[in-house]
Amino acid sequence: MYKVLIIDDEEPLREAINILGDWKGLGVDQVLEATDGNVGLAMLRQHKIDIALVDMKMPELNGSQLLQIAEHEFPDLLLIVISGYNDFEYTRQAIRSKVVDYLLKPVNRNDLNSALRKAVDLLEAKRKKESEFISRNITLNMSIPKLKEKMYLSIIERSFKNQSNEAFLPLIGADTPGHFFAVGIVRLLNLEQVRKGRFHEDRDLMHFAVTNVINENSGGDFEAFSFVSPRAEREFIAIFTMKGGYGQDAAFLSLHHMKKAASTLKELFGIACAGGIGEPYSDCMDIAQSYDTAKASLDAIDLLNLKSGIVAAGAGAKPSVKDSPSLTARMPLIRNILESGNVNHAKSILCEFTGQWQSSGHFSLGAADRTIQEFIILLNDIAKELNAVPERLRGGKDKGLRGLGIAGDFASFEQFEGVLNHILDVYAGEIGRSLAGNRGNVLENIKAYIDNHYFENIKISMFTDKYFLSREYLMKLFKAQYSYGIHEYVQKVRMDKAKDLLFDPALKIQDISEMLGYKDKNYFSKAFRNYYDCSPSEFRLLLPGVEK
Repeated sequence: MYKVLIIDDEEPLREAINILGDWKGLGVDQVLEATDGNVGLAMLRQHKIDIALVDMKMPELNGSQLLQIAEHEFPDLLLIVISGYNDFEYTRQAIRSKVVDYLLKPVNRNDLNSALRKAVDLLEAKRKKESEFISRNITLNMSIPKLKEKMYLSIIERSFKNQSNEAFLPLIGADTPGHFFAVGIVRLLNLEQVRKGRFHEDRDLMHFAVTNVINENSGGDFEAFSFVSPRAEREFIAIFTMKGGYGQDAAFLSLHHMKKAASTLKELFGIACAGGIGEPYSDCMDIAQSYDTAKASLDAIDLLNLKSGIVAAGAGAKPSVKDSPSLTARMPLIRNILESGNVNHAKSILCEFTGQWQSSGHFSLGAADRTIQEFIILLNDIAKELNAVPERLRGGKDKGLRGLGIAGDFASFEQFEGVLNHILDVYAGEIGRSLAGNRGNVLENIKAYIDNHYFENIKISMFTDKYFLSREYLMKLFKAQYSYGIHEYVQKVRMDKAKDLLFDPALKIQDISEMLGYKDKNYFSKAFRNYYDCSPSEFRLLLPGVEK
């Protein structure tokens, strides 16, 4: 909506303009009146006027003088001149002041509304242009941080292409010689706890708060720019830029800034964190090298002696050679135990390993992360074979701890052990439920196979491979269900069938032996004697109707 001011010393003309103007159709919501030039000037200064209709001939301050003042004080004001004189001086001033239109008295409806429409169209065009300009600037201001983040990540991932991205180098100060760049990585050790307790589950709000703290006090010759690492949700990458100076100064300021940020995060939000700092470089392309150093420094921090706020710095940081032996070799045993449903026994095996790591005197954050990832992969492989993959992981985008619904916070070795045990509990529960549902069908299928294929060379490995069950566990289940071991049941079926066949006098002992899967008649006879305490021939002699 627009505001119009009529400046004229003649009341009848002001009234006529008020009556003739199509104010509603033009979008004008307020029409004000001034009785002379001085009053009009005062009202222009008091109100935000969009369009002013100015009479050129007024006492004290005439229209020509008012136009000159308005040209300097109100450059955005649109002016329509009204005059009863076809005077060149008035016309020249109107042209000089860039008025929208020039109306002669007496003013008629068509000319008035035509002039007003022209002014309103100009206002709408101007507002649209300003709106587009503001929108572009808002978009640009919002996208610049994302663009910087994308550039830094492409450098860190070594996929940055100079030719196609050279125009954006000024965004990160890489076009000016003498700048130093260093990378810091901040890891939140209690991310889930803080996100739930302080940020009401709002991940974006927490990210905003953390990056704000890290970026705080930036400006001048030293600047910090941070963002969430796409490689690890708990980690934030900070790029430190120092304009001029020496590499040693950049290293000192970056380390100081990281320590201060860690302290502030703890004080404001209760965030426990650790960090790693990379070496500063004068070439922005070496940000990748600085990131690698920062990551190695962070990963090498000893979990056994971890203190909140610790920031490790320096080149060549490597995890201790004493870091964890792999769980891989023990997974077959853990699988057999999980199949038997003894979760506590599986946890005791896991505890043996964690005890070894703890007694080694050093266990790094990097080793802890790798162990968690490895443990999930190994258990997931077992779960796939047993058709017991946790439902939350089936076809879901979230893998790892998030997919399992496990909070991965750990700021101590004891909390790390708790995460491993929670992972084991999730998979043990799923495996137990799956086996409980399938166990009956599996055993029935095995029994039916033996009943129909007793004459074949039946090996237990056939069933362990098919149903992904351990030999010991399968034999235990089968015997509990049918009171016979698998080998015993095969023997029973064969011997029962042998008795039936021996009733047919037309069948020779050799034929029966082959029909039962025995290639050697003597071996069959021996097996029969062991089972019935008599040979097949003796058994036949005892049958009724058989000649003695």
